[in-house]
Amino acid sequence: MVHDACISEHVQYSKEQKLKTWNKKKKVIKEKLKTNKDYLKELQVVFNTYIRTRDKDKGCISCGKPLIGKFDAGHFYSVGSTPTLRFNEDNVHGQCVYCNQHLHANIHAYTERLPARIGKESFDNLKSLRNGLNKYGNEELKEMKQHYKQKTKEL
Repeated sequence: MVHDACISEHVQYSKEQKLKTWNKKKKVIKEKLKTNKDYLKELQVVFNTYIRTRDKDKGCISCGKPLIGKFDAGHFYSVGSTPTLRFNEDNVHGQCVYCNQHLHANIHAYTERLPARIGKESFDNLKSLRNGLNKYGNEELKEMKQHYKQKTKEL
């Protein structure tokens, strides 16, 4: 009986070790298979979390209402039209769902309020950056993801 229990325990331990080894290998394989688009998505989630945490007490950038419950990280210059500014902190601010999604960023009000939030010099700089080109490499995206995770923890 004791001998059977030892064998059973050894088999179970062996299975657990194989599973741990496989999970480590699987993680490496999955990382190698990631595309630039995958890294962009991961960074976007982390970046948006940072923006929401940073702006949670500031009110909606467009209408000024308190940001209670779910709210968006709204881009002044959209990701589609200006991918260069996708991860620019001056370009992205806490925005209520109504302004961002139903009023299509409520861009007129956003334009009026943004210089007061970031300063005229930063606003002018943001406008000058909108025509730039930037293709993020995978390593740069990984570094930026870590950077914004850290910045979020520090808030």
